Amino acid sequence: MAEDPYRGLSLWHDGVPSELTPRPSLATAGHRERTVDVAIVGAGFTGLWTAYYLKRAEPSLRVAICESEIAGFGASGRNGGWCSALFPVSLTKLAEESGREAAIAQYQAMRETVTEIGRVIAEEGLDADWARGGTVTLARSAPQLQRALAEVAEARKFGFDEDYLRLLSDEQARAELNADGVVGGVFAADCAAIQPAKLVRSLAARVQASGVAIYERTRVSAIEPGRLRTEHGDLRAEFVVRATEGFTPALAGLKRAIAPVYSLMIATEPLSEQRWADIGLSRRQTFTDLRHLIIYGQRTADDRLVFGGRGAPYHFGSSIGPSHDRAPRVFAALRHTLSELLPMTRELAITHQWGGPLGIARDWHASAGLDRSTGIGWAGGYVGDGVATTNLAGRTLVELILGRPSPLTELAWVNHLSPSWEPEPLRWLGANAGLRAMTWADDAEQRHGRKSLVAAAVNRVMGR
Repeated sequence: MAEDPYRGLSLWHDGVPSELTPRPSLATAGHRERTVDVAIVGAGFTGLWTAYYLKRAEPSLRVAICESEIAGFGASGRNGGWCSALFPVSLTKLAEESGREAAIAQYQAMRETVTEIGRVIAEEGLDADWARGGTVTLARSAPQLQRALAEVAEARKFGFDEDYLRLLSDEQARAELNADGVVGGVFAADCAAIQPAKLVRSLAARVQASGVAIYERTRVSAIEPGRLRTEHGDLRAEFVVRATEGFTPALAGLKRAIAPVYSLMIATEPLSEQRWADIGLSRRQTFTDLRHLIIYGQRTADDRLVFGGRGAPYHFGSSIGPSHDRAPRVFAALRHTLSELLPMTRELAITHQWGGPLGIARDWHASAGLDRSTGIGWAGGYVGDGVATTNLAGRTLVELILGRPSPLTELAWVNHLSPSWEPEPLRWLGANAGLRAMTWADDAEQRHGRKSLVAAAVNRVMGR
């Protein structure tokens, strides 16, 4: 297979069976093609799911997507490969904002979304390496076990039973993943391991086949009512949708709308069945633990161990660039953490290292919405839990654009407006101080076995 500049973005891109050649840009479009019904910025999961459901609902609609690089270039193609029902706002906080029933409806919609994505993958024959094995979340200290108990208690308070979230004993948790120092955990059934670049690329092909124009290498500089301003001229539309997630600050007037935070990953060589028998994850469960500084992993379809986490600094001015994707210090820390979690992996070769930005709103609140007075729609702020949430966003945006009342348009996150992030240097100081504090809190909890008050304070300041 011929090499291309995008294959080295991640393990996932390296495993895509087709070439990653960019599609033609907007510069190739004729005069008539520069006016459509719906124009979308970003050919990641949000933009592609929106286009997919638009064409299914109204095949006659003219839909176009502008993408600065190639479909799946950003977080959609580089993430941890979790298609989960996770939502970044807790049930308790949603209930405080919108009421108990609204909180339950939002979480139930996320559960149904995982099923919906699996249905579309099967129906459309999309390539995804789909394995719905659930998620095991380990508790490896007394404070982490307290958080596990609190998560289960919250779920029960809102009427979600063991089919949603189940408490695990230490033995039950180790039977899922044979990690070191396990004292318990929880298991959530609503998650599938996927190969995200395969899914986003095959979804893009399906969307294009339905008649959607995907203009790659077409950077949008501004979103305005009725048009997108691009490096190749304007694209006009009645409705325009921002689906740019961590790349949102590059758009005019949106520098403080979303903070791009980098998450980095490593992947091992393929492991033998004997090695996997020692580790676990027999159903390709995704996994994490209850530390404050997030880690995540999965067993891939070709039997690699993929492991990632936060820890890379926030870059001043919401800077985004290829140099931020590779941070040797963070890669070394990930390798150390993986070895500490699973000592049997210490001698494994690491074959791939990569990273990329995800998007965080100031109140850590994902949202999807449409301003009908301007025709501008948006979705994002997924805080790293976007693989499934983007599908819910796409289906919701379709209902909003078509003006069709439905249970989706009544969900708690619809038309939620997050506040702007602080100006620099406050944004840089606050984000990186929070990162250091969470690292310190994890170390302190592990050493002393007591819940960190520092972490609770940081969560309050950050709006979580």
